[in-house]
Amino acid sequence: MSTPVESHRQARVIDELRVFIKKVLSDPTIAVKSIDIARKHRSEADSDELIAREISSNTTIRIPEKWSEADRMFLDIIQEVLDDEEAMY
Repeated sequence: MSTPVESHRQARVIDELRVFIKKVLSDPTIAVKSIDIARKHRSEADSDELIAREISSNTTIRIPEKWSEADRMFLDIIQEVLDDEEAMY
């Protein structure tokens, strides 16, 4: 059983992810742009920071300087997609 604090945190993450998913579904170019941006910066130092900034600048997705759990999850998933992509080749 989760505590009230944990339940609130989970609800906040779910709400953020719902907003994000709605944006991606309403503009299918977001996913493509995000992956292209991640590919470009993947091998650089502070790649997640560079990726977050450029995605925020070039899409309707806004990743603030202080990342939420949902922001971190989004960046981690992008890295996983690129890992899967690399494994295929």
